Amino acid sequence: MTGTYTAVTKQVDGWWVGWIEEIPGVNCQEPTHEGLLETLAITLREAIAFNRQDALAMVAGSDYQVERIAL
Repeated sequence: MTGTYTAVTKQVDGWWVGWIEEIPGVNCQEPTHEGLLETLAITLREAIAFNRQDALAMVAGSDYQVERIAL
């Protein structure tokens, strides 16, 4: 999993909140900006892994190929 994603961040009532623009549902809050970016990265990795597993289980069945496409 490689690529660049867009984190939208802002401070609200003393907390840093943010989300990943390209992946719905990846949002976090932390007391520091650095902590927020770390948590967003962890959550993004988990969401991509979950979505990949879910897609393979639901759609691909047992006879499929995995191929990388670079953008």
